Amino acid sequence: QVQLVESGGGLVQPGGSLRLSCTTSGFPLDSYSVGWNRQAPGKEREGVSCISRSGLSTYYADSVKGRFTISRDHTTNTVWLQMSSLKPEDTAVYYCAADFKPCAHGTSLNTQDFASTGQGTQVTVSS
Repeated sequence: QVQLVESGGGLVQPGGSLRLSCTTSGFPLDSYSVGWNRQAPGKEREGVSCISRSGLSTYYADSVKGRFTISRDHTTNTVWLQMSSLKPEDTAVYYCAADFKPCAHGTSLNTQDFASTGQGTQVTVSS
């Protein structure tokens, strides 16, 4: 398993933006598919987005399509999740996850089954 560290969460007003980052210490991420899951209070964890090892393929949950963008930089060993037009329903703890598996089966995100996950970062969208 890979040790993942997330950062960038916080409190933001509806309509605002945040950028989450995920990195590792000592392990190159370029061999892994990397994604983001989130879990809101009282709800199950859900897959949000994923980026393939090459970075050429990206996947999004329908609830965030057009508002979130995932990207990666192999030179800095970092994956970002740019979140825009945030809504109160985006409030959750966001977890970075990584695995050798592909991002999705067909169109369904696979990130909830990824072997490695970080401690999470809180995102709160509220006025």
